[in-house]
Amino acid sequence: MTNAQFPATRADSARSIVKAPLARHAMAYVLAGGRGSRLMELTDRRAKPAVYFGGKSRIIDFALSNALNSGIRRIGVATQYKAHSLIRHLQRGWNFFRPERNESFDILPASQRVSEDLWYEGTADAVYQNLDIIEDYDPKYMVILAGDHIYKMDYELMLQQHVDSGADVTIGCLEVSKQEATGFGVMHVDADNRVLSFVEKPKDPPTMPGSDDRCLASMGIYVFETRFLAEQLCRDAAEPGSSRDFGKDIIPYIVKHGKAVAHHFSRSCVRSTAEAEPYWRDVGTVDAYAEANLDLTDLVPGLDLYDQNWPIWTYSEITPPAKFVHDEEGRRGQAISSLVSGGCIVSGASLKRALLFTGVRINSFSSVENAVLLPYVDVARSARLTNVVVDRGVRIPNGLVVGEDPELDAARFRRCASGVCLITQAMIDRLKD
Repeated sequence: MTNAQFPATRADSARSIVKAPLARHAMAYVLAGGRGSRLMELTDRRAKPAVYFGGKSRIIDFALSNALNSGIRRIGVATQYKAHSLIRHLQRGWNFFRPERNESFDILPASQRVSEDLWYEGTADAVYQNLDIIEDYDPKYMVILAGDHIYKMDYELMLQQHVDSGADVTIGCLEVSKQEATGFGVMHVDADNRVLSFVEKPKDPPTMPGSDDRCLASMGIYVFETRFLAEQLCRDAAEPGSSRDFGKDIIPYIVKHGKAVAHHFSRSCVRSTAEAEPYWRDVGTVDAYAEANLDLTDLVPGLDLYDQNWPIWTYSEITPPAKFVHDEEGRRGQAISSLVSGGCIVSGASLKRALLFTGVRINSFSSVENAVLLPYVDVARSARLTNVVVDRGVRIPNGLVVGEDPELDAARFRRCASGVCLITQAMIDRLKD
């Protein structure tokens, strides 16, 4: 396929649409089938996008909230790996879209629609296998999103750039250091942000124009015109040896044969007055996950969850307020620099730089510091937990001490290089053997 075979009038035709936000003519398609194996036992029973974050949310809620807040009212979510908890969350928290308002929300598990012996083979295949569903809605634009990153972004601004530039694909990009770029797909661009080449995890990444140490890394966010995307997915599906992946196959092909343009995240990042810099995190390791959650306890965190102009939508359980009880020396319910969700009871225990999800119970004479406790954890009396991530529903026994003896911690729990210990109920059960 040559450049001349790519449609040349997409931007002109788009401008003839009734003057409304481009997002109203777009569908967001969230790729949420990732295993997230680097999160270790946190993804033993759930996909990475379903992992809890920030006290009330799941990771996927950020991409979905960005789409909703941007004005997109058609959303599809492709699921695959250990999807039950993710699907249950989506059904409970994202079921308010109404077809009579031209809205839709589709959960799209790998269902062998194309072949009876094929699940989703790659990110591009996860869209290709559902083209018939997409075409039924007839969106003019497709916004392809990864469902496993933490950030706030107005996709309308990226759509506008896509139309104005006449691009075949617009790629969301982060500015990162040259050292960091070795772990990303990196764009080599010219002064007009046209992508000249795309390389995956290069040892010597190309830098941005005018900079010797800054690179543009792909965020896994793409904007296409739907008709063009369908053509490319069908072409790739017929290509022997393709891995059916956007980053490995679709995007490099368009860079070579068409027009790919980079969109800088800094141009569409949503920030409140409290957020000093564009915020984006891949919480793909236990260390990164703990750090990003605990950063929220800072006096002025990098991510403002209190911004009412850009809310993070999620499923919220009906719970009573958090409760702190007992006020005597050595047995005082208190919290310093902590986030405590609804339904929690801190009974004669102390928290310092801790994030408690819904329904956590911490009993008397216990202390919890630098800790992320997922929903319905129960900490028995006289426990001391430092530098921990505790999985949902774990029952911490009386007097358990974690975070003070590295060798003992490593023998009993999943201890990371930073000293953070991941604790699951299976690990606690083994202590009794």
